[in-house]
Amino acid sequence: MLDGVFSFVLLDTRHNTFIAARDAIGVTPLYIGWGLDGSVWMSSEMKGLNDDCENFKVFPPGHLYSSKTRSLKRWYNPPWYSETVPSAPYDPLVLRKAFEKAVIKRLMTDVPFGVLLSGGLDSSLVAAVTARHLGGTKAADICENQLHSFCIGLEDSPDLRAAKEVANYLGTIHHEFHFTVQDGIDAIEDVIYHIETYDVTTIRASIPMFLMSRKIRSLGVKMVISGEGSDEIFGGYLYFHKAPNKEEFHQETCRKIKALHLYDCLRANKATSTWGLELRVPFLDKEFIDVSMSIDPKWKMINPDLDQIEKWVLRKAFEDEENPYLPKHILYRQKEQFSDGVGYSWIDGLKTHAAENVTDKMMLNAVNIYPHNTPSTKEAYYYRTIFERLFPQVSAILTVPGGPSVACSTVKAIEWDSQWSKNLDPSGRAALGVHISALNPHIPASLTANVDVRAS
Repeated sequence: MLDGVFSFVLLDTRHNTFIAARDAIGVTPLYIGWGLDGSVWMSSEMKGLNDDCENFKVFPPGHLYSSKTRSLKRWYNPPWYSETVPSAPYDPLVLRKAFEKAVIKRLMTDVPFGVLLSGGLDSSLVAAVTARHLGGTKAADICENQLHSFCIGLEDSPDLRAAKEVANYLGTIHHEFHFTVQDGIDAIEDVIYHIETYDVTTIRASIPMFLMSRKIRSLGVKMVISGEGSDEIFGGYLYFHKAPNKEEFHQETCRKIKALHLYDCLRANKATSTWGLELRVPFLDKEFIDVSMSIDPKWKMINPDLDQIEKWVLRKAFEDEENPYLPKHILYRQKEQFSDGVGYSWIDGLKTHAAENVTDKMMLNAVNIYPHNTPSTKEAYYYRTIFERLFPQVSAILTVPGGPSVACSTVKAIEWDSQWSKNLDPSGRAALGVHISALNPHIPASLTANVDVRAS
């Protein structure tokens, strides 16, 4: 019955027993470990266990641990978890109302707050709904009816351009933060220490979010609302263009939601909470997920012949000619992964830096040095060396998922296109034939933010 995000341990001092639980999706982190003396340990960070536990692992989302039975049991078991393909018809208004309810629910606050705004569909919808429903709430009094929005990027990045346009449209007090590739490189070790992963795409996106969170907190803001989770629910990543049928499409969204705690939730929570900033994610509201995942996936499928691009059902739900939530070209802006949207030279800069620190000879021996989740690129190797220096335990290495990926896909989805298996990279630009900048390399990155992909 609990609604919201949480990781907790509840102690019963009368019987010397306890239970521990984690929220449905794993928005907040939790780890469980075991000592040689038979003790059981819980921590919201892996570094809280590595000195005292012989073995530890990620506490699975939606689970409950009881000291009486010394076992984990799943308490969150919605219909979509079995991956059975749903058949409910698509109703745009039902979806819109469900999302608005999820956002309004997260406006309960007594601290200064704002919204993270990249200018992409998800964060823009969060900002639009927040701005529209702010009036009359306690939150409105706290921010004096002036919603603050925050964005980060390299100079002239796609996100900065689009976010400024959305902020102007919504009338928010917009804060635009800039960083350089060198700023990001200088933060790599700190980020890996706090985020506790060596996953490439997570680190790429965590660094700008880490830098932005520090700046936001320095302004006195204590809570932000963000757009994580939408791409997993609606199949927003560009590789979903290659889904062969609705069954595969739906099952991949289920796999992505189940893995969120290892990727986007891990990044978003730890990058913000490192600086004492609370993150709220309306797309991962339990009720909203139930509504979204009950829709027949044929409506979520990407179909250029019917003018349906990725996340079409969400875009369509917020089309309102009389009282628009967003400008039409923002509502239909193509997906940019956060690590791409902050500026395409960001990822290129990371690869160059890694190549300067990892030799070809080191890569030849990678499988012998790192037999588990062997890094396949110099960038992955570089992150791995830092991670294992900070977290040398085998248990720590095993908390990070592995396997090949293209544009953030699971291993299974790589089977959808034989060409993609030759271009493995978690960047959205690896979705060859789909990503606009990959299709049109002569288009400046700053202009792709405003391309109407329905006409492309």
